Amino acid sequence: MCLFSFLVLIIFSFAFGTGLKSFKGIIPGILWVAFIFSGLLGLSRSFGVERDKGTLPGLLLCPVSPWEIFLAKMIGTLIFTVIMEIFTLLVFTILYNQNFLPFLLPLGLVIFLGTLGFSIIGTIFSAMSSTTRTRDVMLSILVFPISVPVIIAAVKATGLILDGTSIQTVFSWLKILVAFDFVFLLLAYLTFGFIMEE
Repeated sequence: MCLFSFLVLIIFSFAFGTGLKSFKGIIPGILWVAFIFSGLLGLSRSFGVERDKGTLPGLLLCPVSPWEIFLAKMIGTLIFTVIMEIFTLLVFTILYNQNFLPFLLPLGLVIFLGTLGFSIIGTIFSAMSSTTRTRDVMLSILVFPISVPVIIAAVKATGLILDGTSIQTVFSWLKILVAFDFVFLLLAYLTFGFIMEE
């Protein structure tokens, strides 16, 4: 994931240059392209052991609820994705001479909420596609359309924060991210047991 993210940043640095004036407006897009596509590599491995070794029935026989299995998978995906995002921000700072420290807290909140939503969706659809033959292709086809609202809200909020606008201006986009995360957490709670059984 970190290697893929690094390659994305290198490609964009050659495509757009590193002059601040030439790429300031597309910094949020570059960051979230790196986050989303690198995170998708991690999502494809979310149920990798169960898929490759056929241990999903054993996982279902464990004395835990499907909701707890979902939370464990989702938190694992979230942790690895956050590590990749920290690496990406560090590399971005070096390559593009961009200082994120003045925006660290609001930017961190936006990145966390966006990553949480992406991890929730990804874990649900990773479980659904793990038993299909074209699982990697199916995962991309399922995840990207559903995650469009969270990606748009995260990109817009990131852009506003980097422009130095007040948190009140960003608040409407933050509400979308929080609502999205809540809705899909509730959806996972209600449906993940059926997804695992199928």
